[in-house]
Formats: sequence, structure tokens, C-alpha cells
Amino acid sequence: MGYDIERFVGYVNEGLLCCICRDVLEDPLQAPCEHAFCTSCIQGWLVHYSNCPEDRQPLDLSNLRPLYRYMKNDLNRLQLHCRNKERGCEMVCSLESIDRHERECKYSQIPCSNAGCPVQVQRCNLDSHLAECEYRSRECPNGCGYSILRTEDAQHNCVAELRTELELLRSEMVCRMEEVKREMESRLDSQRRHMVLKESLLQNEIEELKSQMSRMMSDIRTLMATERQHRQELEQVELEKQELLELVKGLQKDNRLNQDGNKKGTNVRPLTRLEGMKRKPREVTII
Repeated sequence: MGYDIERFVGYVNEGLLCCICRDVLEDPLQAPCEHAFCTSCIQGWLVHYSNCPEDRQPLDLSNLRPLYRYMKNDLNRLQLHCRNKERGCEMVCSLESIDRHERECKYSQIPCSNAGCPVQVQRCNLDSHLAECEYRSRECPNGCGYSILRTEDAQHNCVAELRTELELLRSEMVCRMEEVKREMESRLDSQRRHMVLKESLLQNEIEELKSQMSRMMSDIRTLMATERQHRQELEQVELEKQELLELVKGLQKDNRLNQDGNKKGTNVRPLTRLEGMKRKPREVTII
């Protein structure tokens, strides 16, 4: 439903009236045929009909569009009285700001803030009502700390209330402890499963490392045996080298002696030392 036209000050253009309720447009929507309606009015109409209520042209919700901007501006500039005029409010403001004013209007009817109180009072009279409301609460004068309603004064028993509160606290504590216990058990179980899985993974890694270590030791032993063999071969080659050097030196000495013998006419066999060395058995020291 739209705004009651009687609330408005001055002339209201016909184009700003809802074609269904004939009041001033509220949350307006416009059909392709340019007829305008309140949102609630046209939605209710289209539940039962599928055409424009003004010219009967086909219409559904998907065809509706917001009001033209110039029409929206004209609508927002309209001046109207507050709905609380009959209660004493004399405010006249634009349609654009009327909702904000009425939410804060001191003449608006609002419910009492005390639980259980059915009374509605004007905002400006709320404080005086709260001061004498029979549903207002106050702190127990005996010092138990409870807030009690005025209607419950005769029934209030501090000991009983505190006992009830204690039982509630005990029950709440037991429930909370049970929840904490279940949560801790769940966490411990999860951590236990995680540790078992981690232990299994570590064990597999250890076995793999042992296998790698075993292969490395085998390779080291093989390398050491190869190195020992190479060392022996080098020693043998070195020994043969020394023998060859001695042989060369001996040949050079025999050659000089042979030359000296030829000069003196002495017949000296040059290969005597070489033949002797050939006949000498070769000794190889193995470490």
C-alpha cells in the first residue's frame, strides 16, 4: 500500500499515484506501458493476473523496472505530515526523509523494554512508564544478587534461588568438563595415531639408511682392495725401474771398461754384468 494522500501538503501529480491503491507511490515500480505501482500492490496483483491493471497489456514481474529518475525526484520532494500527527507531532518533511524522522519521532508508539510488559507508550513517555512499570526488575534487597520483578517480590526466596543457581552451575560445569574430556581424548587419540604413523615412517627411513650404509661399506671395501692392488703394482713397477736403472748404469760402466781395454789390448766381455743380472732372480716385496 502507498502513502495516504491525505497526509501530503499541496497538490500531488496524478502520475505519482499508484494505479491500484490510488495512494502516493511507495517503493515504486514501472511497467513497460509506463504505468507506476507500489511494489506490494503490483506483486499482489500479478499473483492472480498477468496483465497491467490499467490498460490490460501482458505483464509479469520480470518486465517491471524502477521509476524514471525525474519522477523519482518529484516523488522524493513531496511534503507530508508525520504519521504521528494525531498524537501531537507537527513535523512536515519531504517523502525522502520521512522514514528517518518517524523512526526517531518522540510521538511514535514503542513497546516497553521490560520483558513481559504488553504496554506500548510514546517514546517521550517511556522513561516515566519504566519508573512505575510493574514488570521492572530490581536487585534483591537481601543481598543475594538476583534481579527480581516487582510481581515476584512475595515469592522470592534467596536460599532457594541460590541453591537452584548452584545446581545449574554444577550441571553446567559437569557438562563442560565432559566436553573438555571428550575433546582431550579426541586430541590425544589423534596425536597417538600421528605418532604411530611418524614412528613407522622413521623406521622405514632407518632401514633405508642401514641398507645404504651396507652398500657404502661394501663399496669402500672394494675400493680399498683395488687401491691395495694398485699400490702393489706400483711397488713392483718401481722395483723394476730401479733394476733397469742399475742395469743401465752397469752397461755404461762396462762400456767404459771395454773402451779402456781396447786401448790397452785387453779382451773384456761387455755383457758379463748384464748376463749376471739376467741370471739373478727378481725379488718382489708384497705388502
